[in-house]
Amino acid sequence: MFKELDTAVLARNLPAHRLVEGDIGAIVYRSPDGRAFDVEFVTADGRTVTVERLAASDVRTMRNDEILHARRITT
Repeated sequence: MFKELDTAVLARNLPAHRLVEGDIGAIVYRSPDGRAFDVEFVTADGRTVTVERLAASDVRTMRNDEILHARRITT
């Protein structure tokens, strides 16, 4: 499925981390069994918002018929 440095789309809200379904991150670590991933979410200027350990069911690949969207991160 995913490998390190792939783009991943968040499949559910993570309000404790200020993330919403559809936010885009980068896989920075893949567990050997492929069941968990560390995903880094960053702002437009490259500042890390958070790195989260997520299950495979928490992320998905981006589809060709999707459009990127920008939003302000809430504090």
